[in-house]
Amino acid sequence: MRILIDLLSLIAGYRILRRPINIAAPPEPDRAALSMSVLALFALPMILAGSGAALAFDGTALGVPGDPQRGRVLIHQYGCGSCHTVPGVNGADGVVGPPLDGMGRRIYVAGMLRNTPENLATWIEKPQQIVPGNVMPNMGISRKQARDIAAYLFTLQ
Repeated sequence: MRILIDLLSLIAGYRILRRPINIAAPPEPDRAALSMSVLALFALPMILAGSGAALAFDGTALGVPGDPQRGRVLIHQYGCGSCHTVPGVNGADGVVGPPLDGMGRRIYVAGMLRNTPENLATWIEKPQQIVPGNVMPNMGISRKQARDIAAYLFTLQ
């Protein structure tokens, strides 16, 4: 059986190699298709941002309500780095809680909430309400501050 398969492969290969080669000039690029591709490349982040997906672009989080720069300052002010390692925040090298690098790519927050800007802000604002008895304390963070912190965390890709 193996010999038959090898023989058929050899015959097919011979037929392919015997075909005449048609060398022609490359076709002209389709300028309309190229223009649409470029347009789609620039429109994709806006489309994804409108769908609720967060993307890091030039240091800001698209589609995430809040001020990422203010969020970074608040992370430092609230001492989040005493428990978490947070890239971009001086002194944030804690090991009690999980490191917060890559928060913009994570699927879940606290292992149970889908990682959306609003869910992350809710977790930051009221962690004990989401998972009673967990080690993250309620810090008295306002909704606006929680959104700012979430905006910063979503820039961490």
